[in-house]
Amino acid sequence: MSANQAAGTALEESVYRKVVWRLIPFLFLCYVVAYLDRVNVGFAKLQMLNDLKFSETVYGIGAGIFFIGYFLFEVPSNIILHKTGARVWIARIMISWGIISAAMMYGSSPASFYVLRFLLGIAEAGFFPGIILYLTYWFPAARRARVVALFMTAIALSGVIGGPLSGWIMTSFAGVQGLAGWQWMFVLEGIPSVIVGFIVLGYLDDSVKGAKWLSEPEKQNIINNIAREERFKSDHGVGGAFRNPQVWLMAGIYFCFIMGLYGVSFWLPQLIKSAGVKDVLDVGMLTAIPYGLAALAMVLASRSSDRTGERRWHTVVAACAGAAGLALSALFGNDVTLSMVALSLATMGILSTLPLFWTLPTAVLGGTAAAAGIALVNSVGNLAGFVSPFMVGAIKDVTGSAQAGLFVLACSLMMGALLTLAATRRRGTASEPPRVPARA
Repeated sequence: MSANQAAGTALEESVYRKVVWRLIPFLFLCYVVAYLDRVNVGFAKLQMLNDLKFSETVYGIGAGIFFIGYFLFEVPSNIILHKTGARVWIARIMISWGIISAAMMYGSSPASFYVLRFLLGIAEAGFFPGIILYLTYWFPAARRARVVALFMTAIALSGVIGGPLSGWIMTSFAGVQGLAGWQWMFVLEGIPSVIVGFIVLGYLDDSVKGAKWLSEPEKQNIINNIAREERFKSDHGVGGAFRNPQVWLMAGIYFCFIMGLYGVSFWLPQLIKSAGVKDVLDVGMLTAIPYGLAALAMVLASRSSDRTGERRWHTVVAACAGAAGLALSALFGNDVTLSMVALSLATMGILSTLPLFWTLPTAVLGGTAAAAGIALVNSVGNLAGFVSPFMVGAIKDVTGSAQAGLFVLACSLMMGALLTLAATRRRGTASEPPRVPARA
């Protein structure tokens, strides 16, 4: 390597370290509070169903109807973000969903429960695909799996933090000011979203050019890397994204993976309780174990994928591990130890598929097509967030057990793995442009 090449490589590594430290911890915080507000209903269930006399099916519909509102407003929200910039739009999303999440304390009937969950989905629509799109402005494909993994470990951390926190709030605040523990949980966990939303306004930059914390050579380094990659991407506008068969295939794959994700997210506390752990605080503490291991698995799998440039088999192996874990958790559902091992494997596999998956559509879409395509993939995929809890709840009402539902979720993950193989068979690593593997 010549002296000029060595200097260029050193500059690039320094630039991306600076960008990672500036953006990822803050975006990570945003996603922690977002995801916690989305799935804390799984903990509320432990008290709320008995207090309000809701059936498992009512819970499943309420948990899942969030994703109908999410689906309807996802694409328009992401296009608005692309046109207006991330700063104002992400702030708007976070503030509105924090307020609605706190209002969940008033969900005292099935109808009000459904309406509030639906509104929460509308409020949050565009957040996750907006962040994925935002990261494509800063990071080329060769670095993206690790960066997305760092961002998405927020899902795991929200479980590590959210489980014990939710259990503690529901136990410690029960009866204070005449409110149930689950009502206090919604209020106290909704407030951080509003606070962080206002911080977004002063912290995020809409583009690389507007980043005052980067020097001009640093900005140009990033802009040049992204510009080289954009030549290999398609940008046919919103209509082109809807007509692109690759986008719909990616949406199908993501649907299968999200079926497994929300099977774990909405039912993990109940599965641990059913295995023989009765105290709410103990359930909360135990949920931290699978999520903690999943955070480690996400980072290691994504670093391996970026280092080798291989996406296909990394994604498939993670999905198969998640399917095996769900199947085993169904078989060992009455044994706390074996159930925790199986649920940990399931959570590690399922969560590891997500950052790996998002290297696929972001490698082939650019411009407005990326904004619409990423949002379309995410919104269609997240319809599984409605199907999954509703299906498991309905099966549990009919059979008295969630076992059959877990097997269905395992089959969905396997279908996602097979579709991934089909989607990438002719393209190696999902049509990424020519690249030099980034150093770890």
